[in-house]
Amino acid sequence: TFSEVIDLDCLYIDKTEYIWNMIHLSKYIFLSRPRRFGKSLLVSTLQAYFEGRKDLFKGLFIETVEKEWTEYPILRFSLSTAKHCNKEELLLELSNKLTHYEAIYGKGAADEVKPNQRLKGIIERAYKKTGKKVVVLIDEYDAPLLDVVHEEEKLPVLRNVMRNFYSPLKDCDPYLQFVFLTGITKFSQLSIFSELNNLMNISMDEEYAAVCGITKEEMMTQAYDYIERLANANKWTNEETVRQLAKQYDGYHFTWPSPDIFNPFSLLNAFARNRINNYWFASGTPTYLIEMLRKFDVVPADISNMQALASDFDAPTENMASITPLLYQSGYVTIKDYDCTSLLYTLDIPNGEIRIGLMDSLLPNYVSMRKEAGNTTIAKMYLALNKDNLDEMFSLLQAYLLTVPYCDNANSEGHYQQLLYVIFSLFGRYVEVEVHTPTGRVDIVMKTDKALYLFELKLNMSAQAAMKQIDLKDYASKFALSGLPIVKVGINFDPERRTIGDWKVEDA
Repeated sequence: TFSEVIDLDCLYIDKTEYIWNMIHLSKYIFLSRPRRFGKSLLVSTLQAYFEGRKDLFKGLFIETVEKEWTEYPILRFSLSTAKHCNKEELLLELSNKLTHYEAIYGKGAADEVKPNQRLKGIIERAYKKTGKKVVVLIDEYDAPLLDVVHEEEKLPVLRNVMRNFYSPLKDCDPYLQFVFLTGITKFSQLSIFSELNNLMNISMDEEYAAVCGITKEEMMTQAYDYIERLANANKWTNEETVRQLAKQYDGYHFTWPSPDIFNPFSLLNAFARNRINNYWFASGTPTYLIEMLRKFDVVPADISNMQALASDFDAPTENMASITPLLYQSGYVTIKDYDCTSLLYTLDIPNGEIRIGLMDSLLPNYVSMRKEAGNTTIAKMYLALNKDNLDEMFSLLQAYLLTVPYCDNANSEGHYQQLLYVIFSLFGRYVEVEVHTPTGRVDIVMKTDKALYLFELKLNMSAQAAMKQIDLKDYASKFALSGLPIVKVGINFDPERRTIGDWKVEDA
């Protein structure tokens, strides 16, 4: 909560200039950002401003421009308490929230029973009782719908409940001062907000690219003491600390061009604990994401370097034709480039934390339910790679795969290609599949600090046959200017035993 951050003298990155611009931009504003990106803090900052709490804004931008500090009646709804609900539970949760404001502004007539009727009545009575227009702040507007986005029967039912609840916001326009809605996904404005066609979506506006999250400039100027503390705790230089933080948490862009934006939840946790770790992913991987990845049959390598029009990834979530909108709006991919001629955006995984967390979530698709043993094996494989001992690395994987229960896809080369892609990504390494060369495509390319590895995979053949293809098509010549030693790796998978048959490693 903004007031608590200020009262406890915590670190607060000043976002009040964005707030000032926002409230003078439009009466109705919508913003989507990934979870734990500071949306609720933004909502509570808006609440403090419209409560006229001048004392909380001392030293912040908005103090220099606001002269009146008017107190408005505020209706703030957080729908985060309405997750995992059926229709009856959702209606009860909405009723409880409305009852709270009816206790303040009075109950309506006996026929005022539906959520939309009660919300309309509360807004009108708040206006009449205070003589001031009403501010409506809705946080996590989409929370009741996210967990059922993959369920074709439940989604329309709950969507109708929420559409009914939000419907008075247009009719009550004469009584409203400001309306702000925030959430993760972009459900269709037509279906959720009904006639609210004047709702301004600032989610991809360049002026508001950094309204949530922390830019590198903000970190370097307003949080530099924490950078120094983290550096001292880990015996790094300040410059190395900034590089490590950027590699792990930076890289978000919600429009183009955009400043580099750090994940605020992870960055602040790293500062608080003096340790770089996967904090955002550890706070919970949404089940709806994994369900939708399965529904759309997304293979891990497809998540990197996607190209799409804005209408493809900033699209309404409930009628999406691909996983792209959900991956983007949930923060698992972000904008990395834009071509103004074709209007195509390049989307990719933002940073190391997301890549490792996402691949870790996808690993059970390839190693069944033995995830813990799989993670231990991968850690040992990583140590072997660091020692340049590929024989040990593949011996570990060979022995481990023999313990994995039967998988329907284990008789395809693509299955093993994606398995290795996930594992190498979990190493935190640069990895690509199907890399084009003048003479063909390399199955996997992996780059470490010490070498560039070219992998050719075969199924039910031999490692020698794989190595022969690398040499015959002279794959190594494309990478001769990489500045790293090139290592050729041929691997043959045995579909009957469902593991590695043999492998061959040679320097180029």
